[in-house]
Order: sequence, then C-alpha cells, then structure tokens
Amino acid sequence: METIRVNRSNLAEWQKKARPNVMALGCFDGLHHGHCAVIHTAYQKAREKQVPLAVMSFFPHPKTVISNGKIHVHYLMPLAEKEAKLRSMGVEAFYIVEFDKEFAGLSPEQFVAQYLNGLGVVHAVAGFDFSYGARGAGNMDRLKHDSSGRIDVTKVAKVDLRGEKISSTCIRERLLNGRVAELPDLLGHFYETKCVWNGEEFILYPYYTLPGPGVYLVTLENLSGSIPTKVTVMNDGTTLKCMDDIPLFLKGKLAIVWKKQIDESRKLRIS
Repeated sequence: METIRVNRSNLAEWQKKARPNVMALGCFDGLHHGHCAVIHTAYQKAREKQVPLAVMSFFPHPKTVISNGKIHVHYLMPLAEKEAKLRSMGVEAFYIVEFDKEFAGLSPEQFVAQYLNGLGVVHAVAGFDFSYGARGAGNMDRLKHDSSGRIDVTKVAKVDLRGEKISSTCIRERLLNGRVAELPDLLGHFYETKCVWNGEEFILYPYYTLPGPGVYLVTLENLSGSIPTKVTVMNDGTTLKCMDDIPLFLKGKLAIVWKKQIDESRKLRIS
C-alpha cells in the first residue's frame, strides 16, 4: 500500500500520477465496525470494476481546524496504526489530505473536482452522513452531480448497536468514561494503546487516548509474551501506574489491551 500525503502545494503532482480507482471517504479514526462496512463495500466495488481500492482520510481532525483549536479531539489511533490496518484490508492507496482553513473553505464542487475527479475516482463510497465542502454543504446524495456525472456513488447505511450509531464519537465517550469493556462490540476487538515501558514508567505513543481515571484489568503484551495485570490511570489522564511487578521481557515497546474497569468510583488521587 502506498501512503500519499496530499496538500495544496503537491496536489497537482498527485493528480498527474492518479489512475482510476474506487475510493472510500472518511476520517476513519479507530476503524470501527461502521468504518469497516464502508471499506469492505468499497473493496467489493473495486473488484467489480477491476481498479485499485483507495481510501481518503483527513488530518488533523476537521473539528480541531474548524473550531480554531478550541475543540481537542481525542484520537483513537495514530496514522501508522491506521496504515497497517488499511493495508490488511486490501487498500492499495491511502490518501491523507492536510485539513487546513483553505481546504475547509473549498466549495463542494471544488472539493470533488480537485480531490476526487482530479485523483482518478470513478466510484466513491462513504457513510450515509458523510459531508464535504465548506460548512459540510456537500453530501452523498449530490456527489454524482458535483462530479458532473463522472463518479458513481454508494452510500453505506448506518451501522448501529442496539439502535445507537457506531461512531468514533461514541467510542471516545465510552473510553473517557472508563467503559472499556463495551468497546469490543463497537471496534471488533479490545481497545489497545502502544507505549514504551522503560523499567520505571509507561511512555505513551502520540495519538492514542487513555481511558478515564480508574483501575483497569489489562493485558501487557509484546512479541516475547504477555501478562494480565492491573493498571491505574491517574487523575491527570496521562500517567499510568502498574499495580504489579512487570517482568523484564516486557521492557521496551509494548501494547496495553484494555479489558475492563475494576474501580467504578474513579476517585483516585495521584500519589
């Protein structure tokens, strides 16, 4: 899979290199069940048309840019993790579009002409509520028209859990409230964060979000093995304390797999 970082200064270059493709559109933070439905649908369309499958995502998160930094988005995974998962799903080109004020100001027609028609999209796939262009004025019902009829469109229906739309927002809400045991139903797996344990402290990699303060049952794992243990997320939201001794084979890069919260009071003090 090729990862292509697109901004207004190199867009013309990538337009020249583009070839016909089916493209899935969205932010895809966390790659939950709803996201996977979009990408699997796009994969099938790409096979039908015998063209490559592409994904377009946006960074930084549009909410951060549009709010002038007033809204802090709690990312569920870094771009490198997203790349690895998309590669495993059969994606051949991953476009990461730089989302800035100028990009946010594009009209729906400009976005489609420059970033979809211009990048070889012959079929676009996105969730039912995907929007594009200034103030989100564009939607999947008008995309074919905005492309002058050059792009076919598939709108993927809402994927829900007991009536609630599965979204990155609802996952973040559960995560920050310590409800990690509910996340496998939304993500398809337990939530994981990658970090380095240097023998004394956990150093979290960027663009992961820790669960809310409390005590959690987790698994610590790396290529050498794994152990179940308990960790405390302190009230500062960034500091982790392990409640057991950690064996030396886990020193270095490891994953923390969050199973469930075991202290519901969440009224812990930083020691």
